[in-house]
Amino acid sequence: MDLRLPKLPKRRLLAAVAAVALLAGAGTWTAVASDDGPAVHREDRMMRMPGAGGAKIDTSYFTAGDPTAKRPAVLIGHGFGGSKDDLTAQAEGLAEKGYAVLTWSARGFGKSTGKIGLNDPKGEVNDATHLIDWLAKRPEVQLDKKGDPRVGMTGASYGGAISLLTAGYDQRVDSVATQITYWNLSDALFPNGVFKKLWAGLFINTGGGCERFEKRLCEMYNRVAVNGKPDAEARKLLAERSPQAVGDRIKVPALLMQGQTDSLFPLGQADATAKAIRANHAPVSVDWISGGHDGGDREVGRVNARVGSWFDRYLKDDKSADTGPAFRVTRTGGIDSTDGAAQLRGASGNTYPGLESGQRDIALSGREPQRVENPAGAAPPAISALPGAGGGGLNQLSSLGVGVSLDFPGQHAAFQSAPLKDDLRITGSPKVRVHVKSDSEDAVLFGKVYDVGPGGGQKVLPSQLVSPIRVEGAKAGKDVTLTLPAVDHDLQKGHRLRLVLASTDLGYASPAQPATYTVSVKSDLSVPTAPGVTTAATPLPAWVWWLPASGAVIAVLLLLTARRRTAAPAPDPELAEVPLTITDLSKRYAKSVDRYAVRDVSFSVEKGQVLGLLGPNGAGKTTTLRMLMGLIRPDEGEIRVFGQAIRPGAPVLSRVGAFVEGAGFLPHLSGRENLELYWKATGRPAEDARMDEALEIAGLGDALARAVRTYSQGMRQRLAIAQAMLGMPDLLILDEPTNGLDPPQIREMREVMIRYAEGGRTVIVSSHLLAEVEQSCTHLVVMDRGRLIQAGPVSEIVGSGDTLLVGLADDIADPMVDKVAALPGVASAVRADGGLLVRLDGTDGASAARLLPELVRLELPVESMGPHRRLEDAFLTLIDGGTA
Repeated sequence: MDLRLPKLPKRRLLAAVAAVALLAGAGTWTAVASDDGPAVHREDRMMRMPGAGGAKIDTSYFTAGDPTAKRPAVLIGHGFGGSKDDLTAQAEGLAEKGYAVLTWSARGFGKSTGKIGLNDPKGEVNDATHLIDWLAKRPEVQLDKKGDPRVGMTGASYGGAISLLTAGYDQRVDSVATQITYWNLSDALFPNGVFKKLWAGLFINTGGGCERFEKRLCEMYNRVAVNGKPDAEARKLLAERSPQAVGDRIKVPALLMQGQTDSLFPLGQADATAKAIRANHAPVSVDWISGGHDGGDREVGRVNARVGSWFDRYLKDDKSADTGPAFRVTRTGGIDSTDGAAQLRGASGNTYPGLESGQRDIALSGREPQRVENPAGAAPPAISALPGAGGGGLNQLSSLGVGVSLDFPGQHAAFQSAPLKDDLRITGSPKVRVHVKSDSEDAVLFGKVYDVGPGGGQKVLPSQLVSPIRVEGAKAGKDVTLTLPAVDHDLQKGHRLRLVLASTDLGYASPAQPATYTVSVKSDLSVPTAPGVTTAATPLPAWVWWLPASGAVIAVLLLLTARRRTAAPAPDPELAEVPLTITDLSKRYAKSVDRYAVRDVSFSVEKGQVLGLLGPNGAGKTTTLRMLMGLIRPDEGEIRVFGQAIRPGAPVLSRVGAFVEGAGFLPHLSGRENLELYWKATGRPAEDARMDEALEIAGLGDALARAVRTYSQGMRQRLAIAQAMLGMPDLLILDEPTNGLDPPQIREMREVMIRYAEGGRTVIVSSHLLAEVEQSCTHLVVMDRGRLIQAGPVSEIVGSGDTLLVGLADDIADPMVDKVAALPGVASAVRADGGLLVRLDGTDGASAARLLPELVRLELPVESMGPHRRLEDAFLTLIDGGTA
């Protein structure tokens, strides 16, 4: 649950005054200048909380601008497992906007002392109240009245919950803005009486182990983990430390941003929060962001900007501040073909629709009872989300239309709709009534709704979310209403909805005793559509209205002063058949005028060549390849592919294929299915893939029909190369294609590259395996410290050393080898396959022309003589002789 956010632009340290003491009122002060705004002053201090044995809380205080000006204050809480250090960038940004910002490390985290209490009212909440007391005494903080600062609170996850709790316990809080947090921790970890075991375990592990928590919490966790079922005391303990406990007292404007890819705190937690605060007649806006605890894009820039605008309105009382719509949801609009990232777009509504608006009933077939087995030990479990995986994982793939869930035969019941007659957008929580009967007293089931493609093909579990339910008294049979996870998901015409009720799930505890359930549906599937939510743009801030006029002025200036930089150079017909021409290419390091990553590099590559790009670390190889692929622009010079200048998004890049990093494949799909899915995501016609040709060159054979999880590392690499070859690009770029391969696999990869180039196409390969480059490449480009050292055929670069290979018709005795080694101008002579390797000593007159007569005089059976040098020798010689 790492909620650390990217840092803002780096600041320069101007001054530092240090006083080292772990006492309240003592700390360190620094002033930091920003290129983007006024200097930000930071003061670090350790504050001792009141009372016997009070915890020491590590804090940082940020201000900027006029030190005498009064300003509102903002408290920022960190995520579970983090510390105040994670919040520096956000704090500095708010300080630059004119706020006094206080961050702190909660009990048990960072340098703060005390036991973790999961936002205990007597612990963490009490600490936040004392921090507000401290703010009220700061001369630069605006007061509503004596002892009452104008203050807002924000934070993500753990920090979001402390914001809501403090607002409930301390009426001095004036506004809150929370992210991916909870309303009721008991409901989050024990939904419908089922133990969310993996997430609960991650809480304990992230906190540093059970001994770091308050004793009651540690005992509660151990008890529930052993029993596999929450008891009343456990539910009560967590509920008391949840915002819900003081929900009727939270009466301040609240911005609630909840993650769609979040199996820990799903959208229903924000829905409950919104309903409670709205019932208190306070303004509420709800924002469903793309990412969450399970990964995805957390939209940091947009989220931070909206938090700033929210506080501008409700702390600075700026009526012109754009706080955004009452409801906003981020939707995935496909894949950006330039970098493979999901494209995000927003939809909004003038009112928050909740989770049940615009209900539409969808009939389900197969209503007859179905038998479901709960296996002994609840294993193997079905797989939906991977809790704590972060970085996107299964959840992000599902937003791109990729199905990755797993339900085991015999362990689930399925009920399916007819093909949809038109597109359907689900926004909220579907519901269905089911009948459950068990041969045990209790039954635990996991409900989920899949999006099933035409013909029953690809299945997608939106956001990878499931809804658990414990049915007590199921032995006699019982009707229950199952509320399924809230999602925002678009189903296309012709797709079906499939309701699945499974007996197990990886993230949850199921009964360990084997049992048999009988399940049937008693109603249609009721699906919310939120008709008031449209993809029209969110109300625009004021600057948008003057942006077009300013943009027009800027455009004119650019045309007058930098036209040559924006206009794409005309094609060069003389280079139309040349795969690659690089001319005077240079790229400076960021923020440098005289330090170059690449400088004055020029070379060309012809059809049918396999070019090796060599150089030590820092030589500029990666920068050159990134410019070649249009990912970054050169500062000087140009790159042309078949006569067309390379720019980001240039059409000619469609003739370039690239393998830059190991491709990520879906393990349960076959090799062919992975390639088909990748090509489909590019949006290009299927016939343009030329898949059979690429696969023949890659040489995967029958393995294409097998699941990728069965592949060896070499087979995965070849599949990745095949993916780069789809469409049969005329220029193929491979960066370290043999990484992690054993010698037989390296040989196979070499054959793949050679076969590809034999068809008249061109391959550029960057590799650190010099012996392999020597065998597979026809030409070389050697770079060092950003400059081109040498370029040309391998034979020319390798064959210019001081070692000769003397071919012999017959073997010779050892004394004769010694005589050769003793000849003038010879440094050494050793046996080699088919003859002798003779190294000259470099003295004047030491040459092959003078050596040959001496060998004849010794009556050696000389059959041939020529230069011999390994690429490694040539490479080291070139690098040692290179210039900066």
